[in-house]
Amino acid sequence: MPIINYRTREVNCKIVYVGPSLGGKTTNIQAIHRMIPGGNKTGLQSIDTEGDRTLFFDYFAMDLAEIAGFKVKFLIYGVPGQPYYRSTRKMVLNGVDGLVFVADSDKSRLQDNVDSLEDLQGMLAEYGYDYSSIPLVLQYNKRDLFFITSVEELEEALNTRGSRSFEAIAIKYTGVAETFRSVCREVVVKLQETLTKQYGSYRS
Repeated sequence: MPIINYRTREVNCKIVYVGPSLGGKTTNIQAIHRMIPGGNKTGLQSIDTEGDRTLFFDYFAMDLAEIAGFKVKFLIYGVPGQPYYRSTRKMVLNGVDGLVFVADSDKSRLQDNVDSLEDLQGMLAEYGYDYSSIPLVLQYNKRDLFFITSVEELEEALNTRGSRSFEAIAIKYTGVAETFRSVCREVVVKLQETLTKQYGSYRS
């Protein structure tokens, strides 16, 4: 659920990039951060190991135009995919409003993608979130590799709920903005529904 402050008329929405380790989550977030005008975002905060694998999480915030008289801010997170950091992923997922699942198209990593998605579903269930209804966009990254899983196979294995999906080459910015805009749209639609319902009740 978005965090709504009726006194200051501000709303914070959390979008989390998830997926298997080294699938391209950090690359996506870095690319998005570069695309957004400087005055509308905070600095990108990352804690990395020497091997450039996300140790804790990547994070930045961006301002959005007002919705129903409320100033909206998106909080963008990328979490590590390694099994060792499951507790970090679960912590960051608390209060999530939208998800981007970044799948690795490398043919050898199909099972890693499936395992990561199942882990995500399990953590959402632990929080009582409904996986079938939370805003979710899938990104099939690394489409420039030689041996890749076909989109059809990825759709069958991962996209069981029929979410929007995009092919991407994140290191070249291909598909990055389209993925981000799509999840933002889904979150905004849900937010508008929430504000209409809750703000109406609040005013009465």
